[in-house]
Amino acid sequence: MKTVIIGGVAGGASCAARLRRLDESAEIVMLERGPHVSFANCGLPYHVGGVIPETRDLLIADAELFRSRFAIDARTRHEALAIDRERRVVTVRDLEAGRDYEESYDSLVLATGAAPIRPPLPGIDLPGVFTVRSVPDAVAMRAWIDGRNARQAVVVGGGFIGLEMAENLVHRGLAVTIVERLPQLMPPLDAEMARLLESPLRAKGVTLALGDGVAGFEAIDGGLRVRTDSGVGHEADLVILAIGVRPETRLARDAGLEIGARGGVRVDARMQTSDPHIRAVGDAVEVRDFVTGDETLIPLAGPANRQGRIAADNIAGRVSEFRGVQGTAICGLFDTVVA
Repeated sequence: MKTVIIGGVAGGASCAARLRRLDESAEIVMLERGPHVSFANCGLPYHVGGVIPETRDLLIADAELFRSRFAIDARTRHEALAIDRERRVVTVRDLEAGRDYEESYDSLVLATGAAPIRPPLPGIDLPGVFTVRSVPDAVAMRAWIDGRNARQAVVVGGGFIGLEMAENLVHRGLAVTIVERLPQLMPPLDAEMARLLESPLRAKGVTLALGDGVAGFEAIDGGLRVRTDSGVGHEADLVILAIGVRPETRLARDAGLEIGARGGVRVDARMQTSDPHIRAVGDAVEVRDFVTGDETLIPLAGPANRQGRIAADNIAGRVSEFRGVQGTAICGLFDTVVA
């Protein structure tokens, strides 16, 4: 049996390692379009802030470790372009060699993750406007701050990633403004509880612009200006977009797999898609809310790791089911903790 896994990080890497433990003879190919096959993406803001000083401290396992220890053919900088379900073939691009080739499979696992939302606003692609997804993103932000001796930053979005980025930019000595379209920080919280987060932020010099969305970005002499819906302009040396993520489902959609109402790949409790030979895990899939029973999107590493292992179990012939997710999450904010 040959299993091809598209994507590494949490869901894909966990699936690959678990499958090898269950079946020492299986052929396993893992494709990752980025340079790192397994890294701690929850640590990215802390690398920018210097709390995690070395890039290598973010890396959990590299491609060579997967090859030498697990006999897994892990290929970084290889991007899956298309899936031919009838032939059971994936078209892959070797990004470094610049060539395309086909990879056959008996079982396919999609672990394509979720991409940061970049709304089509004026100036969204200007240099100095960053998103937080990968190790190269964090490295680029650090280099930008150091290279320009940055002094002020605007964080767009007051959720988990936005607050973690704000805290870490303050650690770097920057003056930070958080721009949030909603009238409160941390949207999952009740408004009364979210209000408790404002004092510790203001005590550290963070400016809060709540109830005012971003209208666009402008390049000004030596930096950027963030324009809001109310007409206010916030000047910055860099901007961090932290307004949420969206499941990466292009491959699944193009292949004709069923997509759920919330935009994620639809899977059953065994992580099987509408194609019996394809499973999907992680941020790209819709999961059942353990409390409400409704389908939802929970882009967290814990559920992704569990889903990867469940997919591997079922590929190897073990009956294993995902029982739903609560979406438990926690965030440190200076001397305050919100969970």
